Amino acid sequence: MPEIARFLGLIIRMFVEPGAPHNRPHFHVYYQNHAAVYSIDPMELMSRYLPLRQRRFLEAWAEMHQGELAENWERLQLGQLPYKIAPLR
Repeated sequence: MPEIARFLGLIIRMFVEPGAPHNRPHFHVYYQNHAAVYSIDPMELMSRYLPLRQRRFLEAWAEMHQGELAENWERLQLGQLPYKIAPLR
């Protein structure tokens, strides 16, 4: 699962399944022993849990980079490598 971004202890990844049916466009977030899955459009928590502070950072970052996340989803589904996305600063 390629890493898209890393900041403030959060790691953002997407699955690669070119040509295979998959859920709606989404990404996975890992923080210490926690994990969550977010849809890209609309930007919303689909499953699991992140601590509130990390969730706020992640959601702010994801809103700023929603277009890039969608583009990376398309690239991965076509069998291409994703672009790295700038971290939250």
